[in-house]
Amino acid sequence: MRYAVLTSPSQWFIPYAEELTGRIDGAALFFDHKEIGEEYDTVFILSYHRIIGREYLDRHRHNIVIHGSDLPAGKGWAPVFWQVIEGRNEIVFTMFEAADGVDNGDVYMKDVMTLTGSELNEEIRDMQARTIMNMCMKFCADYDRYKTPVKQSGEESFYPKRGAKDGELDVDKTIREQFNLLRTVHNEDYPAFFYMNGKKYILKIFREDSDEDRQL
Repeated sequence: MRYAVLTSPSQWFIPYAEELTGRIDGAALFFDHKEIGEEYDTVFILSYHRIIGREYLDRHRHNIVIHGSDLPAGKGWAPVFWQVIEGRNEIVFTMFEAADGVDNGDVYMKDVMTLTGSELNEEIRDMQARTIMNMCMKFCADYDRYKTPVKQSGEESFYPKRGAKDGELDVDKTIREQFNLLRTVHNEDYPAFFYMNGKKYILKIFREDSDEDRQL
């Protein structure tokens, strides 16, 4: 079996894409689908933000995407962070075949990422990436079990794209009410903020771990 990993350049998933490529024997890493000149049995398309034409997808046996929701529910943008904001600690990930349309391909497998409710942005990202990598490794290790996908079933829903504006806090709500939103902001790229008396204020969030937590 010949495997390739495809991800976008200059973004958060690259170290994980490199790690995954190193864990799959003989796998190749690409940052542009047009650079994949050879045919592969499986191309893992992970955190890739360009539309891939059918002529490129048809070169390979499997073109696999992993989305952080229980498809067809939660299609669209930033599904993991939207679900954290909703208060969910059990987040389903769906591995599916790339297809025309938004997140509507046939499903190979599903897995669950379990949070404690205390994780912040970078920890959530790391757990997300490792869930994705584990699913890819599971597909490679037990190919005969997962090679035949099934149609999606259930009620469809969509999440909108998140931006810096989504980190705005409501000064009339408590910290407890907005804690899950605070968990998803990034202190440098898109920090939490609020307006008071016509001025904008920036908040950054860190967790102080106890000695017991550090030992764990």
